[in-house]
Amino acid sequence: MLEQQPENLQFYIKQLATEALQKSDPSAWFEVLYAKAKGDTAQIPWAKLAPHPYLQDWLTNHEPFASGQKALVIGCGLGDDAEALVNLGFEVTAFDISPTAIAWCQERFPNSTVNYIVADLLAIPSQWHQAFNFVFECRNIQALPLNVRSWVISSVTSVLAPGGTLLMITHVRDTEAEPSGPPWPLSNSELVQFKNLGLYQVEQLVFLESGQIEVKQVRIEYRRHNSLSK
Repeated sequence: MLEQQPENLQFYIKQLATEALQKSDPSAWFEVLYAKAKGDTAQIPWAKLAPHPYLQDWLTNHEPFASGQKALVIGCGLGDDAEALVNLGFEVTAFDISPTAIAWCQERFPNSTVNYIVADLLAIPSQWHQAFNFVFECRNIQALPLNVRSWVISSVTSVLAPGGTLLMITHVRDTEAEPSGPPWPLSNSELVQFKNLGLYQVEQLVFLESGQIEVKQVRIEYRRHNSLSK
C-alpha cells in the first residue's frame, strides 16, 4: 500500500490525512485524492487494477459459492475486488466515500451488475444491518485514526448476516501504542473487538508484500454466529 509508493506521494497522502483530522473529518481526504488524480491510477496507492491477490487466493480455494449470495465490498476503490466477486455469482454492492471513485468504477465497468454507490463507513445505511452473506474489508479500518477505530469496527461487523463471512486484509501492530499514520495498523485489542461483536475467527494468514519486513499484514476470515448459537 502506502509504503510501496514514492516518498513524495507518501508525504502528500499523510498531509491530506492530517488536514482532514484537523477538520474532524477523517474520511475527507479520500475524495480529495481521487479527484486530484484526474484519472491517473498511479496517484492512487492501492489501485492495482486487479483484485487483491489474497482475496483472489481465498476465492479460488473456497469455490463454489451459492449463486445469488449478497456481498458487500467496503471502500471499493476502483472496483476490481467487486468485479471478482460478481464474476463468481455474488450479488454485489460496493461502496466508497469518494464520488469520484464510484464514477471511476462505473466508467471502468460500464456493463457491470455491481451496485456501485457512494456511502460512508461511519454512517452505514440502516437497511444494510446484517444484510450481507460475504463482506470484504481491505485496509479501510487502518486508514482511519484510532479515535474512530471502535466505531469503524462496529460498522464493519454490523452489515454481516448470521452465518456470514467477513474477509479482512489489514496491517497489524504488535503494540498497543498509537502508531504514526496513515496507515494506523490494528492492534491485538482492536482485533478482539470483532469477537466481542459476535464474530469468531476461522483462519488467519500472516503475509508480507513485495519483500516488506517492517509491516506485518494479515488476512483474517471471520464468521458471524448463526442466530440460534452464540
